[in-house]
Amino acid sequence: MRPVLRLLPLPLAIAVCLPAMADDKPVNWGLCPATETLPAFDDAPAADPVAAGSRDQLPTDIEGDELSGTNTTPQYQGNVALKRGDQFLGTDNLRFDTETGNYIAEGNVRYSDSSIRLVAERAEGNQEADTHKISNIRYQLVSRRGNGGADSIDLQGSIGQMHNSTYTTCDPSQPVWKLDAPHIEVDNDEGFGTARNAVLRIGKVPVLWAPYFKFPIDDRRQTGLLYPKLSVSGRNGLDYAQPIYFNLAPNYDDTLTPRYMSKRGLMLDNEFRYLYGNGRGQLDTTYLPNDKLRDRDRSQVEYSGYHNVDENWQARANIGWVSDERYFEDFSNRLLGVTNSTLQSTAGIYGTGRNWTAGLMADYWQLADYTLTEAALPYNRQPRLFATWDQPLGRWFEAGVYAEAVNFVHDDIHLKDADYERTGVTVERPGGARLDVKPYLSMPLAGAAWYVTPTLAWRYTAYQLDKDLAAQLGGERTPTRSMPITTIDAGLFFDRETKLGGDTYLHTLEPRIYYLNAPYREQSQLPLFDTRAFTFSWGQLFRDTRYTGADRQNDANQLTAALTTRLLRQADGREKLSASIGQITYFDDSRVTLNNAEAIVEKGKSAWVADVNWAINDRWTVGTTYQWDPTYKREDLASIRARYLMPQDGVVNLNYRYRRNTSTGSDQLEQVDLSFLYPINPSWSVVGRYYYSLLDNKPLEIIGGVQWESCCLAVRALARRYVRNREGELNNSFQVEFVLKGLGSAGQDTDRTLRRAILGYNRDDLYLVPPSNIAGAEDDYDPNLIP
Repeated sequence: MRPVLRLLPLPLAIAVCLPAMADDKPVNWGLCPATETLPAFDDAPAADPVAAGSRDQLPTDIEGDELSGTNTTPQYQGNVALKRGDQFLGTDNLRFDTETGNYIAEGNVRYSDSSIRLVAERAEGNQEADTHKISNIRYQLVSRRGNGGADSIDLQGSIGQMHNSTYTTCDPSQPVWKLDAPHIEVDNDEGFGTARNAVLRIGKVPVLWAPYFKFPIDDRRQTGLLYPKLSVSGRNGLDYAQPIYFNLAPNYDDTLTPRYMSKRGLMLDNEFRYLYGNGRGQLDTTYLPNDKLRDRDRSQVEYSGYHNVDENWQARANIGWVSDERYFEDFSNRLLGVTNSTLQSTAGIYGTGRNWTAGLMADYWQLADYTLTEAALPYNRQPRLFATWDQPLGRWFEAGVYAEAVNFVHDDIHLKDADYERTGVTVERPGGARLDVKPYLSMPLAGAAWYVTPTLAWRYTAYQLDKDLAAQLGGERTPTRSMPITTIDAGLFFDRETKLGGDTYLHTLEPRIYYLNAPYREQSQLPLFDTRAFTFSWGQLFRDTRYTGADRQNDANQLTAALTTRLLRQADGREKLSASIGQITYFDDSRVTLNNAEAIVEKGKSAWVADVNWAINDRWTVGTTYQWDPTYKREDLASIRARYLMPQDGVVNLNYRYRRNTSTGSDQLEQVDLSFLYPINPSWSVVGRYYYSLLDNKPLEIIGGVQWESCCLAVRALARRYVRNREGELNNSFQVEFVLKGLGSAGQDTDRTLRRAILGYNRDDLYLVPPSNIAGAEDDYDPNLIP
């Protein structure tokens, strides 16, 4: 028999109400019991998300042990089961009136679909009026973790009311926390629920009471309060932030966050986001009137966004501004706040095609370090036009060109006294314009185990300088430089199979040579707008210049010889060992320098550059980078790093870093960094970091903390001590976070702090060397890199 009977819309009021408040952060449920609150019903169909999407178009099949009554009022008894797609409704007794639409289901009422599984004592209602009442309910979510119950649910169309309902992600045998509410209203059309007198209990202790609050029940955004953040620090005192979310429209929203700091005052932080078919953007503003510690107003503005003009062109902007030079020092809780001395704003239009890139942009630099003057700022490029093009030329050749035209301007320099206060004396810094063009022709030849790429380039650079700057450089306002650059890049690949410890490996040997020749050109009459020396490293062995930017092109007659070897495990491709070593031989002195203080590169040998990474086993990895200068018989750089992966997601990192200033011969940096996550048992773990400068004999950051975790609750407590400014002053802070798994968290975002401080904290970033936090901008133009 196949009557027209819709299944009860039970998930409406349960599966999408309280658990809809769940946090999006991935949660570890490994400590939860394996048993289910409500085991799957034997006669129910398997959960099928595909069937769930088409259930409304499917008929309902009904069966039972006994059928009685009439055609208009059938009564099913004994193992009654209704099935439609992924939905199942089972009961001992079902009475249905086909004329009025009334029904009653009694005894062992069971319902399940792809999102929820529940049992109830009784269900009754009217299918035609779409009204239902379900009594004495216990439920378990299937699509995500969560369980609870309710005395009753009343449904009328898209509106539902829950009475004396509960929700938790804990196992019923371990109810660490539970959220209950005497009354909850759910509006499926509007996409929100309203709870009254809701109470959050930890154990049996009520810790939070909300007389009235609204919350979303689906993916639609709703205006309301977000979870607060609370911390205590020596710099700000008690620090409490309460985000308020405003759903203004489907494609834009706003989050206003009042933040109270007992030592500073009330700050307002606002985040506005928008999205449309051809772009998106975000505007962040912060305002603190009358900072009690600085006795002045403090503010910050940040904007980032883009607009796709067409398939080749995109307009982008990244704009930032701060009210004063101490802003980052005071309001950044990372070491970046100490090292970030400038703030860059850029805006422009950028294009890319199959064989070309181009852009027109402008930027502006703001000083963000009170110990410096505007002399430390780079020149503003206002505007900057660049283009690149490369194209195969016949069968053997490849041709290309790099071109850039820039106008450089600079803010006036305001001199400061010994206390970093402005003296009132202003010094102008003149600028100028520059054109740089670099066409090249290369001949890439390659075989299965070799390659040779000779390249001939010609670099032409011309200037139009301000009169004052030209006078400083010798008087010529339109200096030029023109020179050929020749490179030959060649390498071989050897490989063989070998066995080590019972495993089969692919062993490679990869020798490489790189020859560079460029004649000497006198360049002391050229300005230094955006050019500096590269830090000597492995990558520098294979560049055609020692400098960034176009203001200097070094002369060269040199050959790089390098060798790399690897062991790749055949079973899974993992790199067991990689080792590289290389050195430059200078056949002649390289006389071009940035300024008179920089020494020329003399004929002879460069420092040896070596890098080794070794996976001792699947848990231990070690690596080192080393530079040895044979001329002075000293090390210029040394880096040793090690990581050990413990069971239960534990990790230990140990790093040592040393660098010498090659210009002066003095020590520039020497640091040690120990960080760890140590699991004591499945529930308890300790975390820590000790980041210390041996050169300055002081800590840079110290973190100590403890974590406790159960099936459905986690608590993290951290104490931090870290450098807060360039004068080396230390700040103390204490952070606590409570994570109710499946519901949300309250307190500071300790997870973010620990992921930054402890490499591999969540074991999803198991690289040995962290990536650089100074990434190139998307509009980067580097004419010094030739394919």
